[in-house]
Amino acid sequence: MRRLGESSGIERLAAIRDEFRWDIAERFEHRAKTCSSCETPGACCLDEHFVNVRINRLEASAIRKAVGEMPDDVRSAIGARLERIDHDAEFYACPLYESGVGCLVHETAKPLPCIAHACYERPEHLPPDELLSSREREIDRLSRQVYGRGEPLRPIHTALR
Repeated sequence: MRRLGESSGIERLAAIRDEFRWDIAERFEHRAKTCSSCETPGACCLDEHFVNVRINRLEASAIRKAVGEMPDDVRSAIGARLERIDHDAEFYACPLYESGVGCLVHETAKPLPCIAHACYERPEHLPPDELLSSREREIDRLSRQVYGRGEPLRPIHTALR
């Protein structure tokens, strides 16, 4: 397998994420409640008993790159939220979500499980698990191409530390 530099990997990851976002929006989101109509905006991202998103090393690098381009005060706030999460926490409030603003990496590095999530009225309206799984396998292959080996998915707060 031909190795790929991290910057090129992050660019390809963005393309995978954009295709996935488009697919979810076109085929599934029209059946979900919009975030703007939610009675409890951000609750799904801030619920310490709900969030358990796992990412790989390449996704973490993309998020760190996006955070690195943010103003100092935003980076500091993210860092403080990361520090408050117990290292071994299985569930946690997302450190990348800011009340009143939303997902701070929504356009640049939002993880696929977060893109797939929405408030669907009925279980049959949800995107099929295989859609997410196939894209996650694609990202794993890309990560292997960048770093030369596979690595386990880790919680956002652990992967970003």
